[in-house]
Amino acid sequence: MPHPDAPAVLLDLDGTLIASYDGIVAGLRRGMSDLGHALPPDERLEWMIGPPLHDSVLKLLRDRGDDRVDLAVERYRYHYEIGGAMFESPAFPGIETALEQLAASGYRLILATSKPRHMAVQILERKNFSRFFSAFYGANPDDSGAEKPDLIARLIREQRVDPARAVMIGDRRYDINGAHANGVRALGVLWGYGGRAELEQAGADALVERTDELVAAIAQSLHATADSSAAD
Repeated sequence: MPHPDAPAVLLDLDGTLIASYDGIVAGLRRGMSDLGHALPPDERLEWMIGPPLHDSVLKLLRDRGDDRVDLAVERYRYHYEIGGAMFESPAFPGIETALEQLAASGYRLILATSKPRHMAVQILERKNFSRFFSAFYGANPDDSGAEKPDLIARLIREQRVDPARAVMIGDRRYDINGAHANGVRALGVLWGYGGRAELEQAGADALVERTDELVAAIAQSLHATADSSAAD
C-alpha cells in the first residue's frame, strides 16, 4: 500500500478508465423501452455520461413529455446492474498499464466517480483494477452524493488528502469543476466523452491526448503544484 502522505491521484471511471458508452446506452435503451420510449438507433447519448444520472434521465424524459424520472432510473438500474449491461464496457487501451505504473510509483490512487460506489467497485474488480486503488468514492445506491464538488470534498476530508499534493483525472467538465472547487489541479483526458472544447472551457490545467501520456502528465502536474507551493 502507498504511504498515507503520498501524492494522491483521483480518477474518474466512465470515460476515463472505462469506455462505458455501450454498457450505459444498453441499459438506457432497455429502461426507456420499459416506459414505452424506443430510443432511435442513431441517437447519440455521450452527453449522458458524466453528469449525475438523475439529471440526465430528467432531460431525456422531458424531451419526450414524460416525468417518470424515478421509475426510469429504477428500470435503467435494473438492466444495467442486474441485467449485466455494466460489464459490457471495456477498459480504454493502455489504461491498465498506466494504473500499474502509477501504483508502482507510489501514488495513492483513489476512485472519484458519480456512478454508485458499489457498481464502480464491481466493474473494477471484474477487470482486476481494484488492486491498484487505496480507496473508492462514488454515489450512494440511490444516486445521492454524486455531485463531484461534494464527493471530492468528502474524499479529501476522509482520506486526509492535501489538495496541493493531488490531481484529478477526468473526461468531463464535472471532473474539472469538482476538483477546482476543492483546490485540486485537474487534467482532462481526450479519449473520453467531454472533448477538447468542453475541457478547455472548464479550465482544465492540462489536456492528455493518449493513455500512454497519462503517467508523465500526472508527474508533471504534481511537480508544477509542488513548485507553486514552494514559491508561495
